[in-house]
Amino acid sequence: MRTFETPYISDWFAVSLRWLSLLGLTVSLALGDRLSLLGALPLMVLALWNVAMTVLAGLNMRLNRHRLLGVVVDTLMAGIFFWLQGGLTGPASWAVVLPVLTAAVYYEVIGALGVAAAMALLTLLHAFLRLNGLISYLVAASAAGGMLLFGLLFGYLGRRLTEHLRRLRLERLEREEKRRRVENERLRAIYALTSTLTATLSYKRVLDSALDLAVTALNPDAGETPDDRLVSAVLLFIGNELRVKTARRFTSADMRVRLIGSEGILGKAIRDGEPVLSTRVSYDPELSRIIALRSCTSAYCFPLRSGFDVYGVLLFAHPDPDYFTPDRREILDILGRQSVIAIQNARLYQNLVEEKERMIEVQEEARKKLARDLHDGPTQSVSAMAMRLNLARRMLERDPKSVADELLKIEELARRTTKEIRHMLFTLRPLVLESQGLRAALEAMAEKMRETYDQNVHVEIDESVVEQMEIGKQGVIFYIVEEAVNNARKHAAAANIWVRLHPLEQGLVLLEIQDDGVGFDVEKVTAAYEQRGSLGMVNLRERTELVNGLLHIDSAPGKGTNVQVFIPLTEEAADRLHHAK
Repeated sequence: MRTFETPYISDWFAVSLRWLSLLGLTVSLALGDRLSLLGALPLMVLALWNVAMTVLAGLNMRLNRHRLLGVVVDTLMAGIFFWLQGGLTGPASWAVVLPVLTAAVYYEVIGALGVAAAMALLTLLHAFLRLNGLISYLVAASAAGGMLLFGLLFGYLGRRLTEHLRRLRLERLEREEKRRRVENERLRAIYALTSTLTATLSYKRVLDSALDLAVTALNPDAGETPDDRLVSAVLLFIGNELRVKTARRFTSADMRVRLIGSEGILGKAIRDGEPVLSTRVSYDPELSRIIALRSCTSAYCFPLRSGFDVYGVLLFAHPDPDYFTPDRREILDILGRQSVIAIQNARLYQNLVEEKERMIEVQEEARKKLARDLHDGPTQSVSAMAMRLNLARRMLERDPKSVADELLKIEELARRTTKEIRHMLFTLRPLVLESQGLRAALEAMAEKMRETYDQNVHVEIDESVVEQMEIGKQGVIFYIVEEAVNNARKHAAAANIWVRLHPLEQGLVLLEIQDDGVGFDVEKVTAAYEQRGSLGMVNLRERTELVNGLLHIDSAPGKGTNVQVFIPLTEEAADRLHHAK
């Protein structure tokens, strides 16, 4: 016994013909009042045989010499039934047709003629043994001839049926083979897409690869000519506008188009974060501006979105309204998701490059600041001490009594210089922050500001807030305060500076650095900040970003300045803070 992957349709035909024949024979016996146990016994055996054949067909299984065995059993059972029921004079004389039909299905013309000849001989033998008279012999001969013609006819029909079934089977196998080939090509295209998009960290290569691989993915059959009517583009947000970054079959005018992305399928895809299929591209309020899309009927728009970040959209269009089938849309969805990952990687890499450059600039600015502070403070003081020492040496020769006063001034200058250097060292690395925490570090900074610059700094810290922060975040807050206090000391001419840190709401705290100085016009200074050659506000903004916070500066001429930094302590608070923004 053998098992096959697919059923043989010829087996189902044979099984169906048997059931129809059994039903017809049973009805014939019932109408002829010949439905007895002995007469129906061959039908019962044939029915049980057909049940077994039905089960085997359902399980896609075959016996050894399956076709020959089926024809032989049908021929024997039909012959026995024909003989027991009285041959041509019985109510079911057409029983000899069943094995002819089975042979026609399995063996075509030769099989049908062979079985028909056997049934014809059986008919003649029964007439010779059981019937008398010339007319009976002539009827039997006519029936035998008709049986041969019947066998020839159904043998021919069986041949045509077999050829048709074979053709259908070959077509089905070819379709399956083509489907497997297309599926393999599609998997190769997806693999190439994934490999290409994840292997590059360049925006330009990511976007170009996404569109080029889309053509391969949408036409995976190696024997199929690529469809050059497909229009595609990548549109990314630059500020609040969608701009064409790369495209296929766009005109030069189309490449300069700027869209808002708030209407039509663009707006729907961006708002919902889901792909959108449209068959009315020419009526779209935004896409109708693109010349290359005017010949297109259908369009598929995939949003390039990750979480709350929307980078732009992938747009595909085609003149055929039924081009974007579910399979093709599934491929484009995979392409879009991989493109989002690749764009994220490229953006992260770009951010790393920019961060590296920014750190170099920050380090350079820190060196410049240190050089300025040393030049304006300790260096000038050391030069002054050298001059006074030279003066004291000369006074020692001419007027020794007045040297003592000069030495006291030099000593005072040296002590003040020492305090300035210690203050600089403290701000470069506040060890007290690491050992005693943020509150102690800010109080130490305030004390040094009073000692060194005679600047009043008042510190108000809620200790319960500090306990919820890791040491890294405390360090960033310290440097935010140090930067803001130094800015106020140098530029605001403030008598007092207040530093406050207190809870605002659940998971959110507020850091304030307020002074009673001269203040400034925030908008005016911000607009011209690049020409100032200073990084004070830039440092505040960047350090605020390090704690995922939000910076707000409130100031006006003559009204002092209040620097507010909203600092989230949890991810939920960060979401609320930036959504409120």
